[in-house]
Amino acid sequence: MKINLVAVGNKMPGWVTEGYEEYSKRMPRECGLQLTEITPARRTKNAQPEQWKKEEGQRILAAIPDNQHVVALEVTGQSWSTEVLSSQMQQWLTDGRDVALMIGGPDGLDQSCLQRANQKWSLSAMTLPHPLVRIVLAEQLYRAWTILQNHPYHRS
Repeated sequence: MKINLVAVGNKMPGWVTEGYEEYSKRMPRECGLQLTEITPARRTKNAQPEQWKKEEGQRILAAIPDNQHVVALEVTGQSWSTEVLSSQMQQWLTDGRDVALMIGGPDGLDQSCLQRANQKWSLSAMTLPHPLVRIVLAEQLYRAWTILQNHPYHRS
C-alpha cells in the first residue's frame, strides 16, 4: 500500500521539507508515504475563495486515481487518536488499495473533494498552518505504523 499525501501548496520553507522527509523516509516500503504537491490557485482581487477552492479541488482530484481510498483532512471530520489511526491504517492495509490523503489550501477543500472522500479526518479542532499539517501527518502515520509493528517509538 502507498499513502499519497495530496497537498495544496508548493515552495515550502526548508524546515517543512526537512520535517516531512524525516518521517516519510522512516515509513517502510510496504506502507510508503509520497507527497504530491498541488499548485495553489492564483489569488487575484476579482476572484472569490469558492472559485479558488474549486480550481484547487479539480487539481487535487486529477492527482488521485479512481481506485484509491480517499481521506479528506477536514476540520469537521472525525477526530482520531493515534491508536484509532493505527486501526485505520490496519484496515487500509487489509483493503489492499492505495490511500490518498487530501489537504486543501488556505480556504479548505472544495465540496467536490469532500464528496469524493471515503472518510473525513480532523487532525484538530484548532486551525493549523497547512505546511505544519504535512509534518504532523507524516509523524502520526509513522507513529501509527510503529504501533502496528509493536515498535517502542509510541509510548501510551
